[in-house]
Amino acid sequence: MNTPSPFKLTLVIASVILCWAYSPIGIHMGLRSYSPGQLALLRFLIASVFMGGVALAVGIDRPRLRDLPWLLVLGFFGVFLHHTSLNNGQQWVTAAASSVLAQSAPLFSVLIAAFCLKERVSAWRWGCVLLGLVGVLMVIWGDAGVGEIDPRGLLLLLAAVSWSVYFAIQKHYAHHYSPLTMACYMVWFGTLMLGVNLPGLPAAVMQAPWPENLSVLVLGIFPSALAYLAWGYVLKHVDVSRAAVAMYLIPPVAMVMAATLLGEHIALQVMLGGVVVLASVAAISLEGRWGSVTQAERPQPMAIEVLGDKGVAEIHGGR
Repeated sequence: MNTPSPFKLTLVIASVILCWAYSPIGIHMGLRSYSPGQLALLRFLIASVFMGGVALAVGIDRPRLRDLPWLLVLGFFGVFLHHTSLNNGQQWVTAAASSVLAQSAPLFSVLIAAFCLKERVSAWRWGCVLLGLVGVLMVIWGDAGVGEIDPRGLLLLLAAVSWSVYFAIQKHYAHHYSPLTMACYMVWFGTLMLGVNLPGLPAAVMQAPWPENLSVLVLGIFPSALAYLAWGYVLKHVDVSRAAVAMYLIPPVAMVMAATLLGEHIALQVMLGGVVVLASVAAISLEGRWGSVTQAERPQPMAIEVLGDKGVAEIHGGR
C-alpha cells in the first residue's frame, strides 16, 4: 500500500474537519423549511444513494444472516435515534453550541463502559467525565441565558449518548466487516427506519427555497458520506492518537462558520464551556496514550490493538 504524502493527508484531514464542522450549520438551514424528521430522512436518502453508488463501484461484503439484527441496531442508534434527537435539539440551541455538545460523546462512552459493560474505569476518567459535564452545562447555560434553558435542547445530549452506544456495539463487529461495508449498512438500515417521516416530504421539497435544498444536498453528500470515507482513509495511514487531535478543531471551525453563514453571536460562556469539554475529552485520550507508552516497554500487540479500537470510538462525535 502506497503511503500518501503529508500534504495529501493534510488536505484530506482538512476536508473532514470542514465537512463535519458544516453539519450543524447545514442542519440549522434545513430546519427553516423541513421538520426535524423530514430533514433527517431527506439527508440520508441522499446519503444512501451516494453510498449505493460507491458500493457498486468498489464492492462491499454481504451481511451474514445472523448479523442482520445487530446491523439494524447500529442503524437505529447511529442514524435514526442520533439524527432525530440531533435535529430536534438543534431547534433550541445555536449551531455553535451544538457543535460543542456533539463532541461530548466520549464522556458518555465512559459512562456506558462503566454501567452497561461493567468495565473498570479509572479515577482519572471519572474526573474527566465530571469536568466534561461541567463544560456541557456551561455551554447550555451560556447559549440560552440564565433562566431561559429550553429542556428540549437537551436532546442533543441524547444524540451524543446514542452515538456512544453505536460505537460500543460497532466495536464488536469492526473485525467482521470493512469500514465501508459497516458504513453502508448503517446508513441504509437507518434510512429505512427514518421512512416513518416520509408523509409530506415530497411537498416540502417542492416548496422549500433552493438555498435550503442545497444545504440538505450538501449535508447528505459531504458530512453523511464523503467525510466517513475520507476519515477511514486517514485512519489507514495515521495513528488514531495523532488523528484524534484534528477532531478537536471541529467546534472552533463550526463556530466560525456559524458566525459567518448564520450570523450567530458566539457567547463567551459557550466558548469557555467548549474549551472545558474538549479539554476533558482530550484528557481521556491522553490517559490512553500514556498507557500505550508504558506498554511499549513490554511489547503487547493485543493491548495496542484494543487501545486503537477505543481511540476510534472516542474521537468520533455525532454528525
